[in-house]
Amino acid sequence: MSTVIAVNGPAPYEVTIGRGLTESIVERVASLGISKVGIVHQPVLAAPARQIAKECEVRNIHVELLSVPDAEACKSLDVVANLWDRLGDAGFGRKDAIIGLGGGATTDLAGFVAATWMRGIKVIQVPTTLLAMVDAAVGGKTGINTAAGKNLVGSFHEPDSVFIDLDRLRTLPEEEIIAGSAEIIKTGFIHDPVIIDHYLADPAGALDPEGILPELIARSVAVKARVVGEDLKEAGLRETLNYGHTFGHSVELRENYTWRHGNAVAVGMMFIAHLSHARGLIDDDLLAKHRLILDSVGLPTTYEGGHFEELYEGMTRDKKNRDGNIRFVALTGVGSTTRIEGPGMDELRAAYEAISA
Repeated sequence: MSTVIAVNGPAPYEVTIGRGLTESIVERVASLGISKVGIVHQPVLAAPARQIAKECEVRNIHVELLSVPDAEACKSLDVVANLWDRLGDAGFGRKDAIIGLGGGATTDLAGFVAATWMRGIKVIQVPTTLLAMVDAAVGGKTGINTAAGKNLVGSFHEPDSVFIDLDRLRTLPEEEIIAGSAEIIKTGFIHDPVIIDHYLADPAGALDPEGILPELIARSVAVKARVVGEDLKEAGLRETLNYGHTFGHSVELRENYTWRHGNAVAVGMMFIAHLSHARGLIDDDLLAKHRLILDSVGLPTTYEGGHFEELYEGMTRDKKNRDGNIRFVALTGVGSTTRIEGPGMDELRAAYEAISA
């Protein structure tokens, strides 16, 4: 039995959550009336990509299998240029489509390629990691990385549809489940207290694909669907989805993107929790809940000390900044957000020292 979550807004689409969704994906491709589809996928997903291709070709849809490097290594201009060349050689037109099959980096890349080819063709996102399921594949943000930072080159390009196949969770290593959990926990802190209650009550079940994890995925996707449906381009509400990301992105930049995104976001949530606590925005209990929940599922709550200046420089590059001021999404309670703008250097340094290992 599948769950379908509607994402409203300028270009409405549906997120289907279920098991064994290959046939549903192919049926959606066939319904578009296209003649060609390119499947952007990681090498490890060659087999499921071929399975989708085989079913498409039965329906007389030509398939280009577009293998790309793993993880963040795929989000480069060189990879994008190669994909553009492949699409051009295959004669892809405005009525053809792309499928993004893989983790968050792959869905980001596939969305960006779809957004820029012929000024925009359809993209169907098929996330295969927990992080991609609850974050990257839903919401229409696409992008690639540069030396200046993560996702600074990109566009908003909403998917035609998203298919979250829960069977993929069984193939993921535990560390991927753990890292992806950070984005679920984030949506709990900013909008859905029930998610926080579940992590406090059953942290082991929250990591179990046969436990409460599927419910947590659905709740997290529902949060994001509601937020992006009301605010696609971060006019206000969508900014709340960046909770923990300002410091987290700076960590990723310093680590040259070798850290898992979820791990960086977890540390980022601890950073902003300490900054908020020092300002009196949250109480001792909510600060402690951050550490308790993140610790309980194996996410990091500290970061190496001695690098404040470098991390500060990374935070100054954040896309949310305005008029030279660093902006943070902060909490005043579970499900209640505010914004901290232009905090002082002493405040930032104190928050960093509070999480320094």
